[in-house]
Amino acid sequence: MAEETIMAATAKAGKYLTFTLAEEEYGLEILKVQEIIGMMNVTRVPKTPEFVRGVINLRGKVIPVVDLRLKFGLAEQDETEKTCIIVVQVAQGDHRTIMGIIVDQVSEVMDIGGDQIEPVPSFGSSVDTTFILGMGKIGSKVLTMLDIDKVLSAGETAAMRDAAQTA
Repeated sequence: MAEETIMAATAKAGKYLTFTLAEEEYGLEILKVQEIIGMMNVTRVPKTPEFVRGVINLRGKVIPVVDLRLKFGLAEQDETEKTCIIVVQVAQGDHRTIMGIIVDQVSEVMDIGGDQIEPVPSFGSSVDTTFILGMGKIGSKVLTMLDIDKVLSAGETAAMRDAAQTA
């Protein structure tokens, strides 16, 4: 069992883009990140979930944008000069979706070793943690490592794809 845990942590080791949301640190696998852009005008799309801010025109391509604060049930916050959009590629089955996620502030790219990664603690069966890869121990801080492919359900991702196509 301990060997499986070590192998799982080693498989998650690598470079992560770190960012903050409501004073908490998160990390995304750098290979999922396409680019980081400043905030821009987001066009609302009717009948989308509250956490879907809308769509943006990124160099002629319409992409959906998710407010990660709202998706995670955090309080809405006014944008600052540090608020930005991380453009990521989400894979679910055979589908690849380019989308933006709004975060409070991008921090840095970190190399996180397998020995710095702990498994996700159990919060009981009522708490969904499937979108968390692990917990990174960086000095005295703890970093929540996200699996961006699982932050949105397959249905939510399909709805966002449809919203971008109809916008």
